[in-house]
Amino acid sequence: MTPALEVVRGDITALDRSVDVIVNAANSGLLGGCGVDGAIHRVGGPDILTACRELRAGALPDGLPAGQAVATTAGRLDARWVVHTVGPVWSASTDLSETLASCYRETLRVCDELGATSVAFPTISAGVYGWPMDEATRIAVQTVLTAPSQVELVLFVAFSAQAERGYRAALP
Repeated sequence: MTPALEVVRGDITALDRSVDVIVNAANSGLLGGCGVDGAIHRVGGPDILTACRELRAGALPDGLPAGQAVATTAGRLDARWVVHTVGPVWSASTDLSETLASCYRETLRVCDELGATSVAFPTISAGVYGWPMDEATRIAVQTVLTAPSQVELVLFVAFSAQAERGYRAALP
C-alpha cells in the first residue's frame, strides 16, 4: 500500500493535528540533544527520557545504531508513540544514503509493529548532521514511497522553507 504523502511546514512538536507516531531524529545515546531531538524531549516531557533510559539500561546499552529505529511513549506530545531513529552524519567521502534510507524503512517497520496508521517525519540528518537538504528530502520521499508498510498517512514536517521546497520537488 502506498501511503498518502503530505508536506507541512512547522514544528513537529506542535502539529495542528494528531498522528499516531512522531519521529525523533535522535542521537545514538537516546537521551536528548539539540534540534528535533531536544524539542521532542522538552515538549514531550520526562516520560520520554525515562523510557529512553530504560532502553539504554536494557536492550540498547551501547545506544541505537544509525539506520535503526525504536519506539517509546510520546509523553505529552499529541501522538501515541515517538519512534526514535538515528540518521548518519553526512560525509563527502563516504556514501551513507543507504543508512539514511534505512531510518525511514525501519521507522515504518516499527510503525507497522505498533499498528500505527499515521506518522510525522522530520528531515532526518539535514540539521546538525549536515546532510544536503535536497538529497535528504529526495531520499525520504523515495524511501517512503517504496518501503512496504501499512501506514496510511505520512507527513513530512518541514521546519524550513528549504526543506519544504525539497519535499515538494521530490513528490511524484
